[in-house]
Amino acid sequence: MAGTAHDIAAKAEARWAWIVGGIIAFLVAMMAYMSLHWAAMPPVRTETIDPTTLHIAGEFVETNLGSAAEPDGSVTVRVLANQYSFTPQCLVVPANTWLHFRGTAADVVHGFSVSHSNVNLMLIPGYISNFQTRFETPGEHVMPCHEFCGNGHAAMWAHVQVIPREEFMRRANSQPGRRLSCVQ
Repeated sequence: MAGTAHDIAAKAEARWAWIVGGIIAFLVAMMAYMSLHWAAMPPVRTETIDPTTLHIAGEFVETNLGSAAEPDGSVTVRVLANQYSFTPQCLVVPANTWLHFRGTAADVVHGFSVSHSNVNLMLIPGYISNFQTRFETPGEHVMPCHEFCGNGHAAMWAHVQVIPREEFMRRANSQPGRRLSCVQ
């Protein structure tokens, strides 16, 4: 009987060895496929920008930062990060509206997240970061820098003010061509 129990245990161990080996082979094949796929097809939506000319011309000049209503009803929010502040310091966005965040950094790597939301963006000099989201209800949110950027990092905060859509559109229509922020 001892030989029979031994044979059963050996078969069970062999079966589990094949199962584990199959899982490992599948994971290695998946890693190889994804590595080749990313090498052959890099992300196409990578946008670059010259961080040394941000303040001179282009979409990230100071007068173009903040929130603006687009013709399709969405809102574009442009943010610029510098050691140790965000420009603008306070963003005004509408509730129940698709927001397209676009941001970059002028000096070092920064990042921000907006409290009680899914917004989490990394800002890298030379690249434009994009994120789409919407806020369901009006309210106030904090927006801290979450990437260590130097001695003043702990003081690098901004605010997001979510207001009713009608009020946002009224403000946007009263100042065509201007970006909205908390300080007008």
